Amino acid sequence: MAAGKGAGKPASLWDNMRIRFVVCFLGVFVCYFYYGILQETITRGNYGQEKFRFARTLVLIQCIVSVLFAKILIHFFEGSKPDLTKSWLYGLCSLSYLGAMVSSNSALQYVNYPTQVLGKSCKPIPVMILGVTILRKKYPLAKYLCVLLIVGGVALFLYKPNKSSTVADDHIFGFGEILLLASLTLDGLTGVAQDHMRARFQTSANHMMLNINMWSTLVLGLAVLWTGEVWEFVGFAERHPSIFYNIVLFGLTSALGQTFIFMTVVYFGPLSCSIVTTTRKFFTILGSVILFGNVMSNMQWVGTILVFLGLGLDAKFGKSPKKTTH
Repeated sequence: MAAGKGAGKPASLWDNMRIRFVVCFLGVFVCYFYYGILQETITRGNYGQEKFRFARTLVLIQCIVSVLFAKILIHFFEGSKPDLTKSWLYGLCSLSYLGAMVSSNSALQYVNYPTQVLGKSCKPIPVMILGVTILRKKYPLAKYLCVLLIVGGVALFLYKPNKSSTVADDHIFGFGEILLLASLTLDGLTGVAQDHMRARFQTSANHMMLNINMWSTLVLGLAVLWTGEVWEFVGFAERHPSIFYNIVLFGLTSALGQTFIFMTVVYFGPLSCSIVTTTRKFFTILGSVILFGNVMSNMQWVGTILVFLGLGLDAKFGKSPKKTTH
């Protein structure tokens, strides 16, 4: 497996790509499972007559902690290894990443939460389409089938056809869908930028995490200073000091989760990363259904089977063919 490089040197478990993928998946799953609990605790906690309304400041803190975390990882594990990636590429990637986040969050003003999650579950599709059209990437046919099975399975699992809907204004509903489409497009552009980084500059996971979060910190920092939100947040935190503990844990779990996400991007590509994050949401919802004894509909069982079938096929047949040198 490592022929030509230090004959006789035993290969470590980390050199096994399947083990590496499992570690990345479990890292993303565990970190963001706890991240979601902390996010709900912070944003929907009991603060008397007040409500937490500082989403941008919370994301800013998350980015700052991720920058510090990435710096520590680079210092201890990469030393003086140079980063040749262009700064403007990091900047564009950060803008598309933040734009996707803002668009999907803004869509919640016009569509319900299940619709938003359902829309975002299609993230692997634009990542694949834009990768093919812009970067001329070639995926094995099985990869397309796996993506469709996973996305279709998640869609069936989340779809509730009997849920009463009171959408009276078609224009408002249409605008929500436009925001979700914009978010998915920006997700795809983020994937294109990340694919270009790893192919052209061999960008490491830690440098990618550091620089994208630095640019995000700059943009969000200017936004919260311009609106004055940061000073309102400081006053809120002084009145409710117990929030500091949850915010510190929130930042740490986000930073650790991002580490596994960027590792997945660098080792396996943005498409595999989008599949991991999509199935992570599915397993989180499935886990809550099992733990709390909620009854699953026939459609949800079909969706579950499709997701596991897609994951199984992807593990066996969905790998890109290795490049050969002529």
